[in-house]
Amino acid sequence: MASSGGIGGLLIPSVPPSVPPVPQVHGKCVCRHNTAGGHCERCAPLYNDQPWQPANGLTGAANECRKCKCNGHAESCHFDWGAWLESGQRSGGVCDGCQHNTEGRHCQSCKSGFYRDPLRPASAPDSCKPCACHPVGSVPFHLSGDSLCDPSNGDCVCKPGVGGPHCDRCMVGYWGFQDYGCRPCDCAGDCDPFTGDCMSGSDLELYHRGDYPSAHNDSEHGSIFRVDELFSALHYSEKCECKEHVLGSPKLFCSMKYAYVLKVKVLSAHDKGSHAEVDVKVRKVLSQNTKVKIQRGRVILYPESWTARGCTCPILNPGVEYLVAGHEDRRKGRLVVNMKSFVKPWRASLGRKAVQFLKADCKW
Repeated sequence: MASSGGIGGLLIPSVPPSVPPVPQVHGKCVCRHNTAGGHCERCAPLYNDQPWQPANGLTGAANECRKCKCNGHAESCHFDWGAWLESGQRSGGVCDGCQHNTEGRHCQSCKSGFYRDPLRPASAPDSCKPCACHPVGSVPFHLSGDSLCDPSNGDCVCKPGVGGPHCDRCMVGYWGFQDYGCRPCDCAGDCDPFTGDCMSGSDLELYHRGDYPSAHNDSEHGSIFRVDELFSALHYSEKCECKEHVLGSPKLFCSMKYAYVLKVKVLSAHDKGSHAEVDVKVRKVLSQNTKVKIQRGRVILYPESWTARGCTCPILNPGVEYLVAGHEDRRKGRLVVNMKSFVKPWRASLGRKAVQFLKADCKW
């Protein structure tokens, strides 16, 4: 029997030329457990929160790759041994290229110049909003940084005498919006916020009608002050006249039953729209009977009369130290300053006299 060929004496049957060769098939891995690569030899781009390990064929442990915590603001992350060891081997992922104006290892913080919108989820693309603070009227929130607003809520820190939610105008009783802030009016009531000239009733009417020109934004048409802020001492002269306080009679002083008596330095004042706030530094606590314990340091005073009638009494000028005695809104936990409060520029002799009254005469 004829053969078509042989190897080592073995007959090899001939293959008809009409039969095509069988193609070779190369296998491709179908990766699972958040892995990637031709052989599933690494973790997927957003799953590098712990060291990569191959699956254990003996125990069946998958050693699944764990997702990094990037709050929806990154598409990849990398593993960092330093972060892994610092966390006690719990998390080593560092997010790459944080988006949506975020930064940080987990893209958890807003970049400088942006703040977290409390009404939006932290993972939302628009959760970090740009600060809206006026660059002239506001100061950096942190002395070491350049962000003009509180990164947690967007609040602006105004310069002395500057008000408005965005620190874009002078407060009532101040004028001259400049790099240093605004200066106190030298008037019994309000003054022109641009020139410092004392305002008459006709000037106020221009504000009521919205016809007064704005020096900073022509589109605002005189909206430098709200209408309710303009009811100043000019309208309520008998109720809003800033009277000189005299610490004379201990009986009169003690009869007021003040909730607190403090030596403070005024740092800044802020117009919050619905109310005003005066940021002070407490130098000394002479007396307190308040719901919230007062300690030395920064405290907020709430001048009721500033917004209740647009009155700027009692006067609290930034940079000046005062003896302040007032009451507390116990329901809101606020230290209130109003027309009944005792406010007078601090002198050592004044402080000694107040302490003497408190120790010998006031039985609060």
